[in-house]
Amino acid sequence: MKVYSNMMTLYAVTDSAWVGKQTLVEQVKDALEGGITFLQLREKSLNQEEFLQEALEMKQLATAYKVPFVINDDIEIAKQMDADGVHVGQDDMSPREVRKILGADKIVGVSVHNIEEAVLAQEAGADYLGLGAIFPTTTKKDAKPINQDFIKEICDSVTIPVVGIGGINESNMNLLYGSHLDGVALVSAIFGAKDIKQETKKLLEMAKRI
Repeated sequence: MKVYSNMMTLYAVTDSAWVGKQTLVEQVKDALEGGITFLQLREKSLNQEEFLQEALEMKQLATAYKVPFVINDDIEIAKQMDADGVHVGQDDMSPREVRKILGADKIVGVSVHNIEEAVLAQEAGADYLGLGAIFPTTTKKDAKPINQDFIKEICDSVTIPVVGIGGINESNMNLLYGSHLDGVALVSAIFGAKDIKQETKKLLEMAKRI
């Protein structure tokens, strides 16, 4: 699947820590109805069987809304349930190796933090990059925020789409206007909202201005 920049506009990353009255799948449905353009399932607390079941339900939903669906880190689960692709970090398998397992038609996203990592990931066959942490974040406590001018340099160093991740929300997204990012990846800004559907609609309109 070819990845275009407009797929990155509002990229949702799940986090079961925000599950309350709704299940994670119900939250994801609301986010899809609100207009997310890309979905990543990130799940640290479930066993393989539970993770697989959740992934299958989410893929069905994402397919119905015509939104690409990738699995964070777990290449085996991604292959088993035929996800659209996988997102890997710097300490995980290289994009080249991932593609050997998943196949040429699958999406491979890579987390990067600087120009060198960005260029190497593109050369190794990444379809898009997740650049972070843009702002301080509770999800990754050891992450250091990236200088705004540096974001432009990294985006301009590659030809594949780049999505910013890390502490981005409604109150600071406007600081990214003109940053050359193709979109934003959000966790708590979406899944921590009281009304996920309405908040997602609002965030989408903001993300379109980046």
